[in-house]
Parts: sequence; structure tokens; C-alpha cells
Amino acid sequence: MTVAVGLSGGVDSAVAALLLREQGHRVVGITMKLWRGAYRGGTKDACFGPGEADDIARAEAIARHLGIPYHVFDLSEAYERAIVGYFRDSCLKGETPNPCVRCNAAFKFGLLPRLAREAGLEFDRFATGHYARLACTNGRQQLLRALDTRKDQSYFLYRLSQEQLARHCFPLGMLQKKEVRALARRAGLAVAEKPDSQDFYAGDTEELLQVPPRRGAIVDRAGHVLGHHDGFWRYTIGQRKGLGIGGAGAPFYVLATNPCRNEVVVGRREEACAAAFALDEIHWVSCPKTEAPLRCRVRVRSAGPLVPACLEAGACRVDEPLFGVTPGQSAVCYGADDECVLCGGIIRPFRPESFHNTLNPGS
Repeated sequence: MTVAVGLSGGVDSAVAALLLREQGHRVVGITMKLWRGAYRGGTKDACFGPGEADDIARAEAIARHLGIPYHVFDLSEAYERAIVGYFRDSCLKGETPNPCVRCNAAFKFGLLPRLAREAGLEFDRFATGHYARLACTNGRQQLLRALDTRKDQSYFLYRLSQEQLARHCFPLGMLQKKEVRALARRAGLAVAEKPDSQDFYAGDTEELLQVPPRRGAIVDRAGHVLGHHDGFWRYTIGQRKGLGIGGAGAPFYVLATNPCRNEVVVGRREEACAAAFALDEIHWVSCPKTEAPLRCRVRVRSAGPLVPACLEAGACRVDEPLFGVTPGQSAVCYGADDECVLCGGIIRPFRPESFHNTLNPGS
């Protein structure tokens, strides 16, 4: 079998390619080029930034070390429109975007392998270094959490289609991160100790927004002015640091942002907890769409806890109020076993009256 591996220049994708080659597959490395140099960037190790040239050089060196063909595909123009544009629009609407989720479905698992095939590369499967697992039940692909739950990346993959999952494999799904690094050292891969990339953008994300600072008020829920800020887009639900309104008593947290009035609304921690929230653009992954109430375990941040919940008609109710439920971020629903990704969607602003009508149709 021929497998194309998305090489990022890091240890995970390198070991994915190594394992597939050792299993006897014909392996080809492919990388997507995203950086056009339109921004200043920064020095952080990130998916998008001026350090991309070094990452591509590392990926090429990995392919050379493993003795596999290697190709780079320029997706930068489409990425600027679809991902950077989405990031900018979401921030300026007062939401907190999740670019990695969209990039995975549309680019890393979508446009990249498609362009590779259009360029004449023939392969049976596409592989990445993501920590996740796959299974097939009754003809339907099941997206599962990785064995290493601390590194699990299934949260970022919930928008993948059945077709994408059927043509993919996750060689690292059954491995611990320490085992991956050990395999890399054993194979003499120069990236064995390379730190993981943690950020979407290497610089200050304000560079991507291209808007000047705009002074506004920080207010409590009663409208009392407690301080000032230089742009509502700099704040996200649940944020505590950077408010500049410290004082006696419990600390303040961001409860909401108001783009129309350029306001940031703050309150106490308990006020930043939600018992219910709306889900938009719901994508059903491992199970077919259902209109019946669905008991599940939901995660509203990639590293957040899995909490008991019920999903019904686009509304998600958690058994206990959950801190920092943020519009624009993704909520991903898992089965009762905490293993299988059932579905996921985009968190939208809370509308109490809508929830009352949705969750209690007869009222």
C-alpha cells in the first residue's frame, strides 16, 4: 500500500512516516506551504509564521533520512482567504476562533491530499502525526481518542468527513508521546527532541486583524464602568489576566464582549459559568445525525475536562455549570465511554429565551 504522510517538520509526523515505512508500505512525504510573508510574524514555533521555511527544510531532511520522496504544495493564497480571513472575521464579531479545527478539515485533510493527487501522486491512504485512533463499526468510520489522553487531538478532528476518515490512518494513535520520541531517537531522527508546536500564529495575532486600537469601557453587568481597554477583540470569555481592574475582593473575569459598543463585560467567576449553550454547524462524525436527546460527554476546550451533558435540537445542557464557554470555540461531544467522537459544533452566543423554547418545545 502507498501512503502519503503530511510532514510538518516535527517529531510526530516523522515517526508516523517511519512506522509506515517499517511496516512495508511505500511512503511519500507531502507538506503544505502556508506562509506568504504578509505579516511580521514572530519567533514562536507555530503552524503559521516565518519559521515555516525551517520546518520545510526539516521535513525535507526527514524524508531524505528515511529515503522517501518528498513534495511541497503551496496553499498560502487559499489559506489566507479561508483561515486567516475566518480568524479575522470571528475576532471582530466578538467570538474566539478555532483555526486549527477548520484548517484540519479544509486544508491538511482536504486541499493538501487533493492537490497531491492532482499533481500525479498516487496513494491509497493519507496519514498524519495526530494522536487519534480509527475504527469501523457497521460500515461507519469511528473517530476515537488516542491512547495517550494527554496528547489526544481528536477534539481538533471532529469536522472530518466519513470519506476523509476512510482514506486516512493515524499511526501514533496507540503510542505514548515518550514512545514516539524514543522511536525517533532509535532511528537517528534529528527532530527527536524538537518541542511541540503550541500556537496557531508565531506572532501577535493583532497583526492578523489589521485594525487600530480603539478605546472602550470595561463594565460590570449593571453597566458601571470599571476600567478601559483598547479593543474588545483582545478579550475572550473567562479571561482574567490583562483587565487592569484589580482591587479588593474576588477577581473579575470576562463574561461577554459587545462589538457594537466596544465594551467588555466582566463579573465574578460564578457568573462566567454556563448551564447551557447553543451549537451551530454541528458535524456528526462517528454516529448518524439524530434529533433525539443525546446523552454525551462534552468538551468545550481542547484541554478542558469531559463533562456530562445532553444535546438536543442544537442546544447543549451540561449537568453542572461549566466555566468559560466561549462563542466561536468548538464543543465536541463524546460517547459515554469518553472514547468515541460523536459530533461537534461551534459555540454561539447564549440566548436564554431560545434555550427555553428549544429545550421545552411545549412551553
